[in-house]
Parts: sequence; C-alpha cells; structure tokens
Amino acid sequence: MAPQHHEPSDDGDPRPIGVFDSGVGGLTVARALMDLLPDERLVYVGDTARGPYGPRDLDEVRGFVDEIVGWLHAQDVKLVVAACNTATAALADVDVTAAFPVPIVGVIEPAVVSAVRATRTGRVGVIGTVGTINSGAYDRTVATVSGDVELISQPCPRFVELVETGRTTDPEVLAVARQYLAPLLAADVDTVILGCTHYPLLTGVLSYVMGPGTVLVSSAEETARAVFARLVDRGELAHIPDADRCHRFLATGDRATFAGLAGRFLGPRLPESAIESLKQRSGSDPGPESLKQHGPSIAGVVR
Repeated sequence: MAPQHHEPSDDGDPRPIGVFDSGVGGLTVARALMDLLPDERLVYVGDTARGPYGPRDLDEVRGFVDEIVGWLHAQDVKLVVAACNTATAALADVDVTAAFPVPIVGVIEPAVVSAVRATRTGRVGVIGTVGTINSGAYDRTVATVSGDVELISQPCPRFVELVETGRTTDPEVLAVARQYLAPLLAADVDTVILGCTHYPLLTGVLSYVMGPGTVLVSSAEETARAVFARLVDRGELAHIPDADRCHRFLATGDRATFAGLAGRFLGPRLPESAIESLKQRSGSDPGPESLKQHGPSIAGVVR
C-alpha cells in the first residue's frame, strides 16, 4: 500500500519520524529527538546485520540508504533522519530532494553550523570513524558554511568498540582518548565536533582530556534541533495523546544484542520483545530483501 499524502494543518502532522543508523549509535539521536519532541512518534531502524558502515565503501552505503529510506517511506513517515555520519557522508554529493520521496536530515551540517558559531579562534576539531573522516564530508561542509574556519580531523577507530562494550570511563579508555585527541590539543582547537553518534557517551572522558575551555558539539543534539526547527517552520509538529504515542525500534540483525546495547543509549532498558525484526519471514537472511518486502516479521512497540 502506498503511503498517504498528508497536507500539514493547524493540527500538525501526526505521521512518525523515521530514523536509521548502521546500528545502535543513532539511538543518541533518537534520545535527543524524544527529549526535544515528546509528542512525536519514532520509527527507528538499526541495520545491525550490515553495520558498522564506517569501513564500507560509500557507494555500497548509499545502496543501503536507498533501501532503508524506501522501507521507511512505506511506513508513511513524514521525515527521515540519517542518524549515521557515514550514511550522511554517502549522501554528500546527492540531491536528496530529487533522489528520495521523503525529506532527509543528516547529522553533519547541523553539527558544523553549531561548531562554526561556537568557535572563538576559528580552529575546530572533528573526531569520527575512519570512513567518515576519510570521506572529507566534514571538510567540504565546513568550507561551505565558513571559509574562515580551519578544521583538524582525527579518526578514532576504537571508540565505537569501547562504547558498545560498555567501557566509557576506565583507564584504558582515558589512555586511548589521550592518544587520539593529542593532535587536536597540539592544534589548540577550541571546539570539537563529535562526528559519530556513539561519541556522546564518551563526553565525560573527552571533556576531561580536552579541558574545560573546549566546546564539545554533539551531532545528535544539533540534529534534533534542526528537525525541531524544520517541523515548526512547516507546521508539521505532531500533537498525539500519550495513550496513542509509541515508538518502534527495528533491527536487521539479532534482536537480543540490539536490545542489550540500546539500554546504554536510550537510558531505560529495552526488552528484547520490544525490538522488531527486519529479517525475512522465511529464512534468516537479514539483508536487502527483507527491507524491500516492507514488512517486519515480529511486532513490538515502546511507549
């Protein structure tokens, strides 16, 4: 069934917001959206069967994005948030308005705009996965937003692994952070963009190493603010009673693993029963075909 077209009205737009990531990191964006837009419903897809996207070729990632956005569009979402820096980088050279049937908001531009506003010295650092940093997406976006800002980029490949194993404060995490952040300290940056949606969970360590004079810009929080502004400007805010408001979380990989990790990102622990599966109804392949079928095999919602 094709999604119904909804014209914004004085009552807003009750359709949900679609959010996707290669795994669980994008739940920091979901959390920020839930905090900032409590009357909205979310449909979150974690592509855990094919994530992380960071080491993959960007053309391949673009194919994954096409599939997931198509599936979310079939769920009649009013907006899609690409809550993944690598996925956003894969769309950097794409006219998303022409390429997709639903508006898409990425995580890179909102963070860059905030960092450019925050810097006092014009020296900004960005930390992210190897794929995001090597894509040059942040460099291009900074150059577009402001030609007066110098960007110092630093890949931090171990941070995702540490966060997903629940290690955010121990001595080894601190040692790894000092190693990764040394070039940014040497460059005397005064603002650092957290260019991976896992990294807000490392804010304590990152702030300690960089010092109290450094502003940390979370792409998750800035993206939520950008979504809020867009919905207000277009008259598309939802006004849904508490009893009817619920969020959906779906994983293309193992539900139990997703649920276990999700508790670290969302706060309240998600039971496995609350995670829907995007595996095929017959067989165990969690890949593109299940997304093309436009139907989860196991139902579950979180209110």
